Amino acid sequence: MLGTCPLEPRSLTTADTPVLMAPVGIQSLFHQDKEIGTAKACAALRVPFTLSTAASTGIEELVKACPEGAKWFQLYWPMDEEMTASILGRARSSGYKVLVVTLDTWTLGWRPSDLDAANVPFMAGEGNEVGFQDPVFRRKFAERSDGDSPEDNKVAAAMYWIGESFPGVSRRWEDLALLRKHWDGPVVLKGIMSVDDARLAVQHGMDGIIVSNHGGRQLDGAVATLDVLPDIADAVGDQLTVLIDSGIRTGADIVKALALGAKAVFLGRPIVYGLGINGTAGAEAVLAGLLADLDLTMGFAGAKSVADLQRSILQRAPHAGNVKSYL
Repeated sequence: MLGTCPLEPRSLTTADTPVLMAPVGIQSLFHQDKEIGTAKACAALRVPFTLSTAASTGIEELVKACPEGAKWFQLYWPMDEEMTASILGRARSSGYKVLVVTLDTWTLGWRPSDLDAANVPFMAGEGNEVGFQDPVFRRKFAERSDGDSPEDNKVAAAMYWIGESFPGVSRRWEDLALLRKHWDGPVVLKGIMSVDDARLAVQHGMDGIIVSNHGGRQLDGAVATLDVLPDIADAVGDQLTVLIDSGIRTGADIVKALALGAKAVFLGRPIVYGLGINGTAGAEAVLAGLLADLDLTMGFAGAKSVADLQRSILQRAPHAGNVKSYL
C-alpha cells in the first residue's frame, strides 16, 4: 500500500501542483507562440515547464522570452561529449533546474503516419534550434563543411544534428557518470518501464525516473505506463522520485497515477492541442481546465490533499480487450 511508504522521497524540487509540462518538440508546428507560449501558460499556473532538445525555441531564447516559472530541460543525448557538455552548461547557466534524459529514443521508432506524409520536420529546419544555436555544434559543423554555418546549409546541418541526437546507438548505464560530470543538479531518467531498470537507476545514483512509453510513439504495442507503475513505485519509490507520463488526459487519469505511486505526472498533447487552437491563451485554458478537473476529482474521492490519494480509492477493472479471455 502507498500509505506504508514515505510521502517525501528524495526531493527534485518543490512544486505547487503534482503536474508538470512534458517535453514536446517542434511546437512551432502548432502555433507561432511555440514553446514560449506554453512556458508562459505554465508559469501563469505555477506548473514546471520542460524544454525539449527537439524544441523550436532555443535554450536561452525561451528564458529571455519567459523568465518566470520553474524550468526543466530534456536531453536527447548527443554522442559527442563536448557537445553534450556545452548544451548542459547552457541549460544550467540559463536557470533550468532539473535534467530529464530520454532513454527510449536513441533512434526514432517505426512511425507509419510520418512515413506516409514524409513528415520529417528536422530536415526542413524545424526543431533543431537547441543544436543549431550551440557554439560547439556550430564550430564542428563549420569544420566539416568548409566553414558553413547551419543557416548556410540547413539540410546538411540537420543531418549532422540528427546523427548526434538520435545516433542509433544506445547508452550504457556507466555512461550516466558523464552526465554527473557536466550537470550538478537533479537528473531524471525518462523511459523506465521495468522494475529492473528502475533499480538500476537507483544503483547509479539517479534522483528520479519517469515511467514512460514516449506517448506510444516509439514502440507499437508497448505496455501501458499505468500497468507497470505500481510495481515500480513499490520497488524504488522510497529511494528516488517516481514520475509518469504517456496517455494522461484528464483529472481522473492524474488521480489514478498519483494513487498508484507516482509523485507527479507530465502532461503533453492536451496542452499542445490548446496551443494549436489559441496559442498561449489556449494552452493556459486547457491546463487550467485539467487542474480544475484534478481538484474536483480529488474532492469526489474524498481526498483533501495528494497525500490522501492511496490505492484503496481504486478498483481495478479488466481491460475491454481482455473480455474474451473471461468467456
